[in-house]
Amino acid sequence: MTIAGLQFDKIVVDRMDIPQGKMSVKNNIVIKNLEKKDFSTGKTKQHVLLFKFEYSADYEPKIAKITLNGTTTYVEQEAKIDEIMKGWKKDKKIPKDIMTPLLNNILNRCNIEALIFAREVGLPPPIQLPKVTVK
Repeated sequence: MTIAGLQFDKIVVDRMDIPQGKMSVKNNIVIKNLEKKDFSTGKTKQHVLLFKFEYSADYEPKIAKITLNGTTTYVEQEAKIDEIMKGWKKDKKIPKDIMTPLLNNILNRCNIEALIFAREVGLPPPIQLPKVTVK
């Protein structure tokens, strides 16, 4: 299994109010769709899976929302790709052994981007950052 890439298709940062007082940030990732595509690398042709996802960071109460839509490219052997597609078509499920590294990869990239966009529009970080305590 190889995650070959991640690209963003849509980025929305909407600040509705000035951040003040107590707030919370809820992060979420949803796999929206799964497609099987042909991928050529020179003379060889293989199949890949394209996982369409949506990452969101909701600042509550109704302060802001960061939404990142994108695609992750996943390379695997043909039999495994067919198995994954069969499960997706049947009940929109992805095996846990694939879902864990996939979501971690998406989360790593999206958290970094969301952190940058939050800074640009004057929002606190959407993830908990490490803090130093001097004793």
